[in-house]
Amino acid sequence: MKIHILTLFPDAFDSFLSHSIVKRAIERKIVQIRVHNLRDFAHDRHRTCDDKPFGGGPGMLMKPEPIFEAVEKITGKRKAESGKRGKKEKRRIVYLTPCGERFTQKKAEELAKFKELVILCGHYEGVDQRVIDRLVTDEISIGDYVLTGGEIPAMVVVDTVVRLLKGALGSEDSKVFESFTKNLLEYPQYTRPAAYRDLKVPSVLLSGNHKAIELWRKNEALRRTFKKRPDLLKKVVSSQ
Repeated sequence: MKIHILTLFPDAFDSFLSHSIVKRAIERKIVQIRVHNLRDFAHDRHRTCDDKPFGGGPGMLMKPEPIFEAVEKITGKRKAESGKRGKKEKRRIVYLTPCGERFTQKKAEELAKFKELVILCGHYEGVDQRVIDRLVTDEISIGDYVLTGGEIPAMVVVDTVVRLLKGALGSEDSKVFESFTKNLLEYPQYTRPAAYRDLKVPSVLLSGNHKAIELWRKNEALRRTFKKRPDLLKKVVSSQ
């Protein structure tokens, strides 16, 4: 997979791309990630990427020209246009915005199936609507709150998608049992020592009885989901 990140602050991604699973996935050539500075596509001497909105109002708005030209360079198309109406598109252009759909594990799984992602980090009051109308295929929000910019949400999306790519994790089974994979939170987990102070590991996990352990894990996943995220259980029922 190829991932392109369009941002006004490319240095924000230096540490993120240099550690843990994302770094290993890059080194193993499972994913290629390129960070593009939108100011490189501005043509005035100040490399301006924002301007006041027509009709007045507070704040500044990201200009369309640098974004269009950046996407055109990435896609190799002289006239950039999204594939949102196409059924066989290989690329998604994602815009991080509070106005987008809520990002979920299901959405991450959907994005992980594409060969290329272009992720646009918004700033200020957002981007010119023509960018959304012509280029963007997916508007995504990571939660009902407002951040300074789209860089942190972009890292969330990239991290979630990359770990779904084949070979990115040390064990493929890890993806199967993670929280939200089946609309359930993950069951409690324990490691050595079996007893610490007055806290003991549940005896079933030490029994060696794999059927009993599997049943315990399923029950604990249901119990934890009911207690912390009962809304998820409605999705489990509706999917059956």
